[in-house]
Amino acid sequence: MSAFADSAFSAPPITQAARVLRVDAGYALVEVIGGGCGRCHEAGGCGSAHLTRMFCLRPRRYRVQNQIDAPPGARVTIALPAGVLRRHVCLVYVLPLLALIGGALLGDAAAGDAGAAAGAVSGLALAWWRMARRAASGKLSGEPYIASIEFQEEKT
Repeated sequence: MSAFADSAFSAPPITQAARVLRVDAGYALVEVIGGGCGRCHEAGGCGSAHLTRMFCLRPRRYRVQNQIDAPPGARVTIALPAGVLRRHVCLVYVLPLLALIGGALLGDAAAGDAGAAAGAVSGLALAWWRMARRAASGKLSGEPYIASIEFQEEKT
């Protein structure tokens, strides 16, 4: 196995600080603390936290796996397995684009401009249908999970 393949499997998960709001049957509702990776002021930082503050007016809340039984009120680190974000971006952006272009090319070859338009719409609809089926079947692997408890409030 190549060094590249080895590093792809050992990539760290994407992590973010959050606070547990409530727990329910192996899952927790968490509210993300801050935004982005927190490196906005460092050299090479992308500044995504500034965009988050500008466009996300409501608190960002997510349902995540709670296999370590983090209690409500705990500050935790949530994680997304390595590679999941890239796979989902490809599924959501690349697949529909390729289906749209492929449908347009097939439609154009079969029936000219009208066929290209119909083929593009059909290809896009097929891609969306495929994504919806895959999501409904649970085949989208890599749910976010609570990786660790950073701070737990003391009960009085």
